[in-house]
Amino acid sequence: MHRRIIVPSAFAATLLLAIPASAADYVPGAPGIGDSYYPTSGNGGYDVSHYDLRLRYQPATDLLEGTATILATTTQNLSRFNLDLGLKVSEVRVDGRIARFAATGEHELEVTPAVPLAKDKRVTVVVRYAGKPSEFKVGGWSAWHRTPDGGVAAQEPDAAAWWFPSNDHPRDKATFDVSVQVPNGTQAISNGVLQSQTSVAGWTRFNWRSNKPQAPYLATLAVGKFDITTDRTANGLPVLNAYSKDLGDHDGAARASIERTAEVAEWLEGVFGPYPFNALGGYVPNVTSGYALETQTRPFYSPRQFANGANVSVVVHELAHQWYGDSVSVRDWKDIWINEGFARYSQWLWSEKEGEGTAQELADYVYAIRTAEDPFWTVRPGDPGPDDQFHIAVYDRGALALQALRNEIGDEDFFAILKGWPQRFAHGNARVADFVRYAEQVSGKPLAALFDTWLYQPVKPAAAPSPAAASAAAAAPAPARSAGKPVAPKSWKKIAATNTVHERDGR
Repeated sequence: MHRRIIVPSAFAATLLLAIPASAADYVPGAPGIGDSYYPTSGNGGYDVSHYDLRLRYQPATDLLEGTATILATTTQNLSRFNLDLGLKVSEVRVDGRIARFAATGEHELEVTPAVPLAKDKRVTVVVRYAGKPSEFKVGGWSAWHRTPDGGVAAQEPDAAAWWFPSNDHPRDKATFDVSVQVPNGTQAISNGVLQSQTSVAGWTRFNWRSNKPQAPYLATLAVGKFDITTDRTANGLPVLNAYSKDLGDHDGAARASIERTAEVAEWLEGVFGPYPFNALGGYVPNVTSGYALETQTRPFYSPRQFANGANVSVVVHELAHQWYGDSVSVRDWKDIWINEGFARYSQWLWSEKEGEGTAQELADYVYAIRTAEDPFWTVRPGDPGPDDQFHIAVYDRGALALQALRNEIGDEDFFAILKGWPQRFAHGNARVADFVRYAEQVSGKPLAALFDTWLYQPVKPAAAPSPAAASAAAAAPAPARSAGKPVAPKSWKKIAATNTVHERDGR
């Protein structure tokens, strides 16, 4: 039998205040969010809801000065927490109070608040910092590009640490306000919608807003001298494209490709459903890199993507990522197939739409041109490993998996899945296993074996993802098959030209 002890309420409150929580109840947040490929990426113990970045950048010296205000909620009792930042910090405040801080590791900023933070507490963190982003490297590589007239932040899987403190992992998305002051005559480009632009005493401030959750690596900053074009879609979305004024021979091809952004996005809405963000566009700075990146609402394109002329296929790829990769992001970096396999398949669908080769013809060609001994088949798109995260197999074999799915379940269910998936996990995160389950739910078919064959087995599947093609290949005499050279679909050259979209220069 339990006795109930009655204590006057005022006295009870006094007792509670007199008994502080044990120091053992407050522990440091983890220095990594728990990613299987990148253990030090992101941080544990809190969840960010908003970044307010107020920056000043001098192109002549590459000096970036910033004040970041971070709104977050604790997910445990915290004695200390980490942020990801590579620039030098001068002051940190937590809820208005000066906090102790220390730089550790390659990009960790350890913050110890004056008062430990209880679980589920809303917290405001202010970080003042400065430095030259081009001088900061992690493992010998950089996410910051110096240009003749400024600098650009665009990289994957990490980019934020070069220009603002963050919880740098796709699992922790937030909204953004980015305010950048640059010398008059220079522009600052970022994500979302330009809210205002003002000039005072030789400097111009650009204020950008992204009002939907955004992974930190998808935040971008480009400072330089740009020619900017603006428009609105039929649905009223603002479109802003920016081209460096020094693109040289690549200028015309870049414009001929990126100025079709609204058209491509409208077509993708028919495939993937409503566009998930508040702005459209793209930008081409004068960088020497060769890759492109799906920075949210405003993809980054290197001039070299247009070295051989206009290529709308790369625009299709990066815009497809707005649904597959940006709105629905990886839960863990090993799930990269749910980004890249779908972006590559969107290029196949564009080819089909343009009458330059069906997705099936492209699948048959990709399957045929690689022998069983080709190392291509040893890479597993469903879990490629950090060294092969952006291997061509993740793209092409990843797209083969989708064609195999399409053939197995039929077009009606297949396109219902492509459109339903971005709605099911909108502005969130997902794993490969989540997609497999979702495809099984929509189609009503068991699909684990199909996905295992195409995403996880380190061998060439016994047959192409096409019953008809497989039957024809089996019926043909062996000498004829070995002597015959597969004929590339018309779109293949343009698609193959985008194979460098996620090659990371300097890594």
